[in-house]
Amino acid sequence: MTKIAIQGVHGCFHEQAARLFYGNEIDVCECLNFEDLFTNLNAGQADGAIMAIENTVAGGLLPNYSLLRKYGRKIKGEVFIRIQQNLMALPGQRIEDITEVHSHYMAIAQTREFFKQYPHIRLVESEDTAKSAADIAVTHQMKTGAIASSLAAELFGLEILQREIETHKQNYTRFLILDEHIQVNEKDIDKASICFTLPHKTGRLSQVLSIFSFYDLNLTKIQSLPIPGKEWQYFFYVDLKFDHYERYREAIAAVHPLVEDMTEMGEYKSFSVSQ
Repeated sequence: MTKIAIQGVHGCFHEQAARLFYGNEIDVCECLNFEDLFTNLNAGQADGAIMAIENTVAGGLLPNYSLLRKYGRKIKGEVFIRIQQNLMALPGQRIEDITEVHSHYMAIAQTREFFKQYPHIRLVESEDTAKSAADIAVTHQMKTGAIASSLAAELFGLEILQREIETHKQNYTRFLILDEHIQVNEKDIDKASICFTLPHKTGRLSQVLSIFSFYDLNLTKIQSLPIPGKEWQYFFYVDLKFDHYERYREAIAAVHPLVEDMTEMGEYKSFSVSQ
């Protein structure tokens, strides 16, 4: 059975995304933080990993871009899931019975509007959404709820008291697939992620972007991060989508003389939310 490293515990959104990409027949390697994904891969504790990289509400997970550069793992795919936050508790209770709800601070922030109609409920921050659900199941805590995924409710035998309590319904997270065992067929490649730096020359970034446009590449993401130890210099992380792989390769060759420290972080098949 394929073992996939995830950030979080059994039942978290990372596992939900992993199941969407790999199918349900996987084993998970739980990691406390994102760097543990890479150390477990390097140690052979997992066959692959899945890592969140950006969210449509919160934006990019900036430290994860740096981890991609640091460890040099190639991106082999991507998957998007809609983040649906659910209120759950041990079976046989109503929302009115709940006095305390535990979850990760981000989940609480995403659902605070819902709880304004239940002022008697105290919101308590925890380290993980799925772990909050697991703790309730293990300790049989009555009158205590958790905010987590429907997968967590299913795995830990909790009853969902209210589904989709997040304020922003169009809330998607993009996850990257880091798995050296995946070989992407060239004819299926329609997206790539690259990273580069630029010399301090007038209009250089504009020139690079003009080349991407000339070769019909759709720039779907650009993220800049400071280069540690170098004043006012930046890494540029770019995602490009295209219809013709050959045109993409021609564009990369054309921009090489204009950029510095170019890293091709992965070529893969893009994911459609409707998949």
